[in-house]
Amino acid sequence: MASQSTHAALSREIQELKREKNAIILAHYYQQPEIQDAADMVGDSLQMAQYAAASEADLLVVAGVYFMAETAKILNPNRKVLLPDVMAGCSLADSCQVGEFHKFVGQHPGSPVVTYINCSAEIKAMSDVVCTSSNAVKIINSIQTDKPIIFAPDINLGNYLIRQTGRELLLWNGSCLVHENFSIDKILGLHKLHPNAKFIAHPESQPHVLKVASYIGSTKGMIDFVKKDDGKEFIVATEAGILYQMRKEVPHKTLIPAPSYEDNACACSECPYMKMNTLEKLRDCLLQEIPEIQVKEETRVKAAMSLDRMLRFS
Repeated sequence: MASQSTHAALSREIQELKREKNAIILAHYYQQPEIQDAADMVGDSLQMAQYAAASEADLLVVAGVYFMAETAKILNPNRKVLLPDVMAGCSLADSCQVGEFHKFVGQHPGSPVVTYINCSAEIKAMSDVVCTSSNAVKIINSIQTDKPIIFAPDINLGNYLIRQTGRELLLWNGSCLVHENFSIDKILGLHKLHPNAKFIAHPESQPHVLKVASYIGSTKGMIDFVKKDDGKEFIVATEAGILYQMRKEVPHKTLIPAPSYEDNACACSECPYMKMNTLEKLRDCLLQEIPEIQVKEETRVKAAMSLDRMLRFS
């Protein structure tokens, strides 16, 4: 693990390179703390998309995973978009492959297609509108159709949307390894140790986990909840990286990561793909301006239409 002095030196290099190249860094809440500190903005998928669309920087560096960098490129075709580690993928996006999804859509002619932003550019291009966990309920409720709505790729978020909207959804069977990994038995055991703690969860979590939650919401929604709520203790069921920003916002409150099935150091659920990015890789990609993200123009145009519809709702 790099020392604090190494982190400080890398951070200074990164800031100098940003100024030199008119670059900005967009970081997801699940990134390592030192990367969040180096970023121009830290947010969830919706905030990152909005920030990228509004930016005037020449160079966009996405400290996140591949679909996030693709989204930035789709919305900013004339700018260079970089991803520190091109192998930083997404288990949820990988669960929805183009050929299989094309067949699924073809089996339900006339059904509107709504896809969660955690999918590839090609899947977005097959969609009528994209959503995030922040705006999914609003978008599903806005669709006027007598046909069931196709929703992909996250089945847990899809089931949550059915409960929230009462709409008929045809669900793709995909999921996120981070949010599938929470242990309900360990969560209930932890709650016995902290009986006053409120349990909050991301809607990508499994139904039996969501059933015991006091609040269900997006990563930003969860941060806003702990800021506004009168509670002093919270058990948080999403990727553990969110706790860094949460603790900045509410240093006087106790935040406990929800336990996973894994026996790792923090007993929490972490995304191995998000953690592939490092300060050194961030510095190197700014210096060398690689790896650069490209999206085929035909795909980009179609995907941009579905993302633009989402942004208009937001």
